[in-house]
Amino acid sequence: MLRISALLLLLLAALPLWARDSSPAWIEIRSEHFTVVTNAGEKQGRHVIDQFERMRWVFQTMFPKMNVDPVSPIEVLALKNQKDFQALEPAAYLGKGKLNLAGYFLRAPDKNFIMLRLDTEDENHPYATVYHEYTHLEIGDAIEWMPLWLNEGLAEFFQNTELEDKTARLSEPSGDDLLYLQQHRLIPLETLFRVDANSPYYHEEQKGSVFYAESWALTHYLEVNDAMQHTNRVGTYAQLVSEHQDPVAAAQTAFGDLGKLQDALRNYTSRASYQYFRLSTAPLNEAAFTIVPITAAQADAIRADFLAYNGRTADARTMLEGVLQADPNNVLAHETMGYLEFREGNRAEAKKWYAQAVTLDSQSCLAHYYFAALSLMDDVTDAQVEASLRTAIRLNPRFAPAYDALASLYGRRRENLDEAHMLSVQAVSLEPGNVNFRMDSANLLMEQGRFDDSVRVLQAAKEVAKTPQEADFVQARIVQVQQLQAETEREKQQRAEQAEIQTTQGTERILNGPGSGGSGPGGSSGESALPRLKHPTETPHGKMLTFWGTIRGVTCSYPAVMELTVEGTKRKVSVYANNYYKVDYRAGNYTPSGEVHPCQDLEGMKAEVEYFATADKTVDGQIVAIMMMK
Repeated sequence: MLRISALLLLLLAALPLWARDSSPAWIEIRSEHFTVVTNAGEKQGRHVIDQFERMRWVFQTMFPKMNVDPVSPIEVLALKNQKDFQALEPAAYLGKGKLNLAGYFLRAPDKNFIMLRLDTEDENHPYATVYHEYTHLEIGDAIEWMPLWLNEGLAEFFQNTELEDKTARLSEPSGDDLLYLQQHRLIPLETLFRVDANSPYYHEEQKGSVFYAESWALTHYLEVNDAMQHTNRVGTYAQLVSEHQDPVAAAQTAFGDLGKLQDALRNYTSRASYQYFRLSTAPLNEAAFTIVPITAAQADAIRADFLAYNGRTADARTMLEGVLQADPNNVLAHETMGYLEFREGNRAEAKKWYAQAVTLDSQSCLAHYYFAALSLMDDVTDAQVEASLRTAIRLNPRFAPAYDALASLYGRRRENLDEAHMLSVQAVSLEPGNVNFRMDSANLLMEQGRFDDSVRVLQAAKEVAKTPQEADFVQARIVQVQQLQAETEREKQQRAEQAEIQTTQGTERILNGPGSGGSGPGGSSGESALPRLKHPTETPHGKMLTFWGTIRGVTCSYPAVMELTVEGTKRKVSVYANNYYKVDYRAGNYTPSGEVHPCQDLEGMKAEVEYFATADKTVDGQIVAIMMMK
């Protein structure tokens, strides 16, 4: 039985050079939902894409409430033989004693790759690899919480699917898995439930085989029994672990006594017959497939993109340089170069490559988005950035980060705030589990003075937090918004009182006349006025500036004034906030353990401070936001 799937981005072994003269022709086959790039010929390429479309139909039929089409595009690399496959294969699976992969699933935040080897197809299940990898893609959104045994068990469950012209037979028993389990000792269930991607059970051939086989057997046993007994124990377990419950404790709650379950599983694997599910299928329109030959440079650009996302930076860069030499206007090569530079921290270079891709008329949502996102990091909020974000949304209306970035752009400009709020709401609706999108939405509401709405959004964000630390950070923001609301109300009250005092003073001057002894400019009533501020309070305007360095000399004074200096490598800037509750405090590369207290916590921290110049030239500007770094 083929053993497949890996979810870690691992550093791979050195890539051998391809001999251009002997390389087979490459073609690209597109259907409504998939793109297959292959060097195995049109017949095999058509069959691969046909199998993916059929499996998509199976998932759509079995799970009608699930959106079976992922937001990010699906790129399938169907490689002719072992040599071509191993040239892109993770190093963790190369070498003696490692699993012999026939497929590899790589899920990135903005792309989906499936790599297949086409010279190892089993006679009984020739496209088991296709079905297995597609299952991983369909349940990919659950990767952050789903235990590995269930992830792989479901993939093994669906990989033994027989697709015919009018029917689909699901969950047929795996003869190889059953024979293996009958000849080897089962992994204790408490161990199985805790296996993760770093476990030797997931990588080493002997242990890995037990892990895959037992994961399939347990999933098959539970699914069949749920169907026969009209229960939903697998669903209950999935719900519990999605709520961050310990996987063993969740199993005890959902499945009962694990000792009895272990005995039942052992008996189940010794049986001679098993049940399976049957579905009636609909025919596919193969005439809608499009086949396009691609050049060696185009194929190399696609493979280099895979290598880049797979962590093989040096090999990807070498191949991209060859592509750009042969085809200087290759858009994908420019985009991938931008990705490599961005991942290595070279923001200026990354922005340059993405800008060139956009200029070359890229039809990639990602190229436009990354160009705009990098521009926003440099505080560039011009029309070109706005146009790229709108193009990204047009090219992929389900790509939530583009909506969030466009909302942030309007927030920085302090314009179109109503539209910004709606864009932010759209980002949250597309990715409801993204805490950062919810916090950005809360910030926009706070900017509009809608404090109660901002708190409600943050409370919802706290409910979907994935870790206790993330929940604590959201709670700290809730406290900060509530403090700002209280401070704003105090300021309103103080201004109202001051206006009343001034009105009273003016009336008394009119009634008493000059020199009458009333409470004039030098009178005692003037002592109730608001304290005079050292620096002006201005609404953000003009160009937003940023400065990176170490925060020094933090001083705070009544009512909420804060002054500090940011020391860089060559210079320093002095900035202030007359209401430090209104400063947007962010954590760049860590999650604060609790509420941020600016007057106590900022001293000595590395930070990127956003500010703007005011009429007071004795300082560099007024603070808008502080991104804290560890």
